[in-house]
This record gives sequence, structure tokens and C-alpha cells, in this order.
Amino acid sequence: MTQQLNVKNLVVDLQTEAGMARAVDALNITLNKGQTFALVGESGCGKSMTALSLLRLLPDNAVIQSGQVQLSDVDVFQLSENQMRSIRGRRISIIFQEPSTSLNPVMTVGDQILEVIFQHTQLQGAAAHARALEWLKKVGLPEPERRMSSYPFEMSGGQLQRVMIAIALAAEPDLLIADEPTTALDVTIQAQILDLLKSLQKERGMAMLLITHDLAVVSGMADQVALMYAGQIVEVATAADFFVRPSHPYAKLLLQALPGEDLRGRQLAAIQGTVPPLTQAFKGCRFAPRCPYQTDACTDKAVAMSDLSDVHHVRCVRLNDVALQSASLPPLLDRAQALSTDHSSLLSVKDLSVTYSLGGGFLGAKKTFQAVKKVSFDIQKGQTLALVGESGCGKTTIGKALLQLLTPQTQMTGQAFLNGQDLFGLSGRALQESRRQLQIIFQNPFGSLNPRMRVLEILEEGMKSLHPEWSEEQRRSDLKTLMDQVGLRADALDRYPHEFSGGQRQRIAIARALAVKPSLIVCDEPTSALDVSVQAQILNLLRELQDSLGVSYLFVTHNIGVVAYLADRVAVMHSGEIVEMGDASQILNDPQDAYTKTLLSAVPKLNQALV
Repeated sequence: MTQQLNVKNLVVDLQTEAGMARAVDALNITLNKGQTFALVGESGCGKSMTALSLLRLLPDNAVIQSGQVQLSDVDVFQLSENQMRSIRGRRISIIFQEPSTSLNPVMTVGDQILEVIFQHTQLQGAAAHARALEWLKKVGLPEPERRMSSYPFEMSGGQLQRVMIAIALAAEPDLLIADEPTTALDVTIQAQILDLLKSLQKERGMAMLLITHDLAVVSGMADQVALMYAGQIVEVATAADFFVRPSHPYAKLLLQALPGEDLRGRQLAAIQGTVPPLTQAFKGCRFAPRCPYQTDACTDKAVAMSDLSDVHHVRCVRLNDVALQSASLPPLLDRAQALSTDHSSLLSVKDLSVTYSLGGGFLGAKKTFQAVKKVSFDIQKGQTLALVGESGCGKTTIGKALLQLLTPQTQMTGQAFLNGQDLFGLSGRALQESRRQLQIIFQNPFGSLNPRMRVLEILEEGMKSLHPEWSEEQRRSDLKTLMDQVGLRADALDRYPHEFSGGQRQRIAIARALAVKPSLIVCDEPTSALDVSVQAQILNLLRELQDSLGVSYLFVTHNIGVVAYLADRVAVMHSGEIVEMGDASQILNDPQDAYTKTLLSAVPKLNQALV
């Protein structure tokens, strides 16, 4: 097969406040034309830094120390910056992890996709406009004609992600780097995007470097899989070998951490501890401190790759003398028993409707859009209600409405009672006091964390405001415990949001919501940016809090595996309405509504041929 990408001995160092960190350490990748190579691993292991290196888009504090990147017949590291600009977008393109910070906020969506088409194709004028519109249609963006003149701030996270994908594909590159391309997408659009990528690969032979936390997507898309940990690749294999015969302890533990209905009432196999700081000097296996099978031999000296076959390589000294088996998982408190003592309603929402103003008026008719239409539901104490449905169906709007976080121009009708208190009748101090009991984990941690505040200040802000009776000693003690619970080191408290990856910022956002010990949390895609090991930690924590403290969750998510594991009840939304609601097991296994059936049929699953 024709080689599209060959990366040899790539080494990237990153200057941090704590010292020099080796973000990528002697990485080797070979990717053939038409193939998909998946790069997986926990946040902070070097995946995105690898992607930015290939495009020579590293931040100012990063430097490529050694290595070679061969893109077909071109040595990327030998090109001038002007030459590199002609390569980016045309020969190699990227779907960035966070579209809200990657898109230009003062340019319309249409202008941003046209910019790529003008620069890298021969199309101009009406032909270029038609091509841009075609790509917006291909990625499933609703009302593409209208969205051509929209600005990024007017669109949801899922819609922005689709725009980002359209821009990346507009010039039909030879190599696509897809950095978490489906994170903010619902399962139906995700299936559409993945089918589109597959068709482009078949038609044009496009190669793809896929960076994702979603192992189900990997099993359905990838030809090869490489698992990274602390800057190194620790296992590389064909997708078939990786999912059937994972050999590194880290790989086995990741696959055991996946949530599902069969694990309800049990702890997920979360990996203890956190990824080590890359500033430290490593002597032996970097995973050893977290590995249940580590021995002295694991820490004596650096571990080289071992060949299990011509296509399967593993960095582990105990490959031949240990059988890695699933550990027995202790059951949590029985869910039915935990809820049997109190069936009282914590939250009751009745006929909630939300209408957005889209401008107009004065000389023209005022334009409105009804995002939520007479929605009603109840959440019991200690219960989880999952809201699922396509992007734009009103899920996030409901969550923001409960906390009165919608714009003043938004019209809202209906009622919402929390512990018998009318939330929509509160204002001023009474509204603030209600947030002792009601918190939210926002969908976008990049936009919801104050960049000028240290993590400690961000987390303490709510504690000081809503619980002034807590002493400084109590606050600091609680926060140190919370950092460990969400999978972050204690030193994270003294750092700023920009020093963390997207997944790490999401953990900070989760910690902020948990810090004030509310009775109800609106969880808006809280695990979308998390790798499966940290996701398991967070889900275990949410379940433990629910069983010990009776915390309730309104859980907005596209991840049906998480729904199957965590939710007691499920409400399916479509076009602002709840079309089906009931017990989680019944909805997921025997849906009655046609839309629910379509939605669930699009859910990616681990390839049954592989497992």
C-alpha cells in the first residue's frame, strides 16, 4: 500500500512553569493511504501535541527536539513556513478538539469555510459558495443556507463541531487529523459524520489519524490502534488484535472501564491515580505506579517495545509471565433499596416552554424560535433522569432554564419546583440561595472557567458565597479530597485553566459543581471530553454521592453507555418535545417511539466481530 504518513522518532518538549516536560517521546507512526490510525489514551498523554506537531502548529512554549514527519513525498520539517501554509488545509487538515476556540468569532460560518475553498481550490464566486453549502449539508447542519451568514456564538457546541468538520474537509485533504471529531455530536449526527469520513476514504483514499476517547468509534473506524501513556506509545496493534487481545495492563484496564447496563449497581474498573507529570524523570515503566501487576523489574530500567507479532507491539516487561484478569468489582449499594425509603419528588417541572428571540421587529416582523415546548417531568430524591436527543432539541436549554441562566430576551413559561420552592419565582438573594441546592456542570469547560483565576479560587468562589459558615480549613480539606476524587493532583489547585487539557478542565468544572454539596446537579455532557478511565472515576463518584448523600442528577448526554449505566429514568427529546419517557431499561431495550428507535440504532458499539 502507498504510504501517506511516516513519523519517525518524534520528540517534543514543552516548557512549563514546573520545568521542561517531554510531551512526546520517540513516537513512531506509519499510516497508509485510505487507512485510519487511531491514537487513544488519557488526557495529557501527548495525543493532541502529536497532532499539532504534524501540522507545525505547536504553541510558543513547545519545541520539536528530533524526528521526521514524511507526508507522502514531502518532509514536513524541512518546509519553510510559506510552503507549510500551502500544505495545511490542502494536503493535511485537522478537526480541532475545541471548535468554540478554533473558529473566528468575528467571521461568519460561510466566510470561514469559503476562506479554505478560495485558498486551496480553483473555485471562486458562485461555485465556491455552492461547494461551501454542499459541505455544510454533508455534515448535517440544519438550515445550512441560513447558517452561512451565522456567527459562531449563535450556534450550539454540536453545530460548531459540524462546521469545524466541514472546514477541515472542504479542500478534500490527503490526510485528515481528527482530534475528538465527534465529542459534541449526538449519536445520529455522529453516525452520519463517520459514514461521510468512510466514504471519503473509499472514494479518495484519504488517510485519517483519529484521536478519540470513544473506543466504540475506534473499533468501527480504525485499521490500527496506538495507545499512548505519559508521552509514549505503550501498545500498537491492528484494531482486531487490540480489542481481542489487549496485552498492556493499561489497555486491559481501559476496556474494563467502559460503562454499560450490565454493570449497573457495580463500580466501574477505574484506574487508580493520575497520569504522572511529564516534567519528572522516568526510570522504568511509566504506568508502573498505577499498575496492579507491577514488580521491581518494572521500575529498574526503561522499557522497550516487545514484538508479539509483526503487527502487534507492547511496552511491558511482564508480557510472558502474567495473565491479566478482570478484578472482582465490589457491588455498590443496591439502587432500588437506596431509593425505596424516599420516593418524594425533589424537582417537578410542569409545562416548561422556552422561546428565543431571533431579532427583527420595528420595521419587520419579530422572529422567534420555540426551543422547548410544554415539557414536564419529575426527578425523585437520589434519582438520575437522563435527557437524550439530537443537538438543538432543547436539552441544554432546559438545564439553563432551571437555573435562570437564559438571556433576558428569552421568554419562559411553565413551573419548576425544587423541594416545593418555585424556582421561576425567585430573584436576587433568594435565587442565589437556591444554588446551594442546584448546580450545573456546563458543556464547555473552555468557556465556563475564568482564565484569570487559579483553580483554587474558581472552586472556592462558590463555597465562600453559598456556604460562608465553612472555615478556610474545611474548604481546603474538602478541595484536596475533591481533586483526588475527580482524578487531578493536589497541585492543580495552584494552576490556571489554560495549563490544562480539555478533559482536565472538564474535571475542574465537575469539581466546582460538587464543591458546594448540592441536592440536584444539572450535568450537561459532563463526560464528553473525558477518556474512559477518568469517565469511570467520575461515574463512580457520582454514584457514590448519590447513594451516600441522595444527590439527584438531570443528566444531559449523547453517551448511551453512560445512560445505561447511570440513569434510573430516560426522557427522549425531539424538536423541543419529550417524545418518550420511562424506566431506563425499558426505553433502551424496548423503545416504542419511532424517533427513539432511530436514535438508539445509531449508537456505536464495540465491533462484535472483535470482542
